[in-house]
Amino acid sequence: MEEQEDIEQLQIEAYRRMTGEERLRIGLGLFEASLGVARAGIRNRFPEATDEEVEENLRERIRIGYEIEAQSKKSSS
Repeated sequence: MEEQEDIEQLQIEAYRRMTGEERLRIGLGLFEASLGVARAGIRNRFPEATDEEVEENLRERIRIGYEIEAQSKKSSS
């Protein structure tokens, strides 16, 4: 467990040395990667879906995620 904590600390220190632009670029890259994973999951579940249908399904998943988060915040207040 200590090794994991050491790695996390090194990562935090590396992020602190980065510019805001570099951190933003990393964040956007992770966001794009997560969208790619979600699209692949949708394509796997609906292999006959058109590109437009995949994108609509993706938007719906994102919308539902925001709604769940909003409800969670309301119930924890």
